[in-house]
Amino acid sequence: MIEIEKVNKWYGDYHALVDVTESVARGEVVVVCGPSGSGKSTLIRTLNRLEPIQSGNIRVNGQDIHAQNIDLNAFRSGIGFVFQQFNLFPHLTALENCTLAPMHLRGLSAKVAQEKALSLLDRVGLADKASAMPESLSGGQQQRVAIARALAMEPPLMLFDEPTSSLDPEMVGEVLLVMRDMAKEDMTMVCVTHEMGFAREVADRILFMDAGKILERATPDDFFNRPAHPRAAKFLADIRTPFARAI
Repeated sequence: MIEIEKVNKWYGDYHALVDVTESVARGEVVVVCGPSGSGKSTLIRTLNRLEPIQSGNIRVNGQDIHAQNIDLNAFRSGIGFVFQQFNLFPHLTALENCTLAPMHLRGLSAKVAQEKALSLLDRVGLADKASAMPESLSGGQQQRVAIARALAMEPPLMLFDEPTSSLDPEMVGEVLLVMRDMAKEDMTMVCVTHEMGFAREVADRILFMDAGKILERATPDDFFNRPAHPRAAKFLADIRTPFARAI
């Protein structure tokens, strides 16, 4: 589904991605983790060209995403992206947020789009909030609407950029539960997250990044119990004993 070859990305003099080469198989759930500033969010945002790259190649579903003749809107409509900050349209109801793109980009009728959106809102546990405005929803509810909106385009690939980082702790679980259910349906998912319990339970594979490089690729069992790279081992030790280390 995804092929990344020797990708480099700079912000001025800062080398954010350093010769990154990786692939993600169709139906695979990959979690990208690492310390803040390691390049995780930058990497995932290059996959739908929200971030440009300076060198290298990226292919998604067989398509060179930097080809000169690419229809960028059509390309992005085939990738679901869930952001940290929800990014719902504040002037539209939850239902309208989920019907806008299918109607305008896929040409669905209002009736079909609404039926599909209601089914997806029910899937994320929010069928009763279809007519609610985003400002009346909790953070966890807004993020679940954002997931339903992304799924409404029936994308073959879903990208999550720290989808729970802006949520209060009690709201994190409701979003992760929806993502767990999605992972059981053989959907290709790439998730940048600090939720290590989710990574352990749901991921087929974990990528550990630091300083713009992928330092370790492992199954959850190997990553959490037998990390091969010293930087990954230190990362896991730090998150397991944060208070002791702070003292």
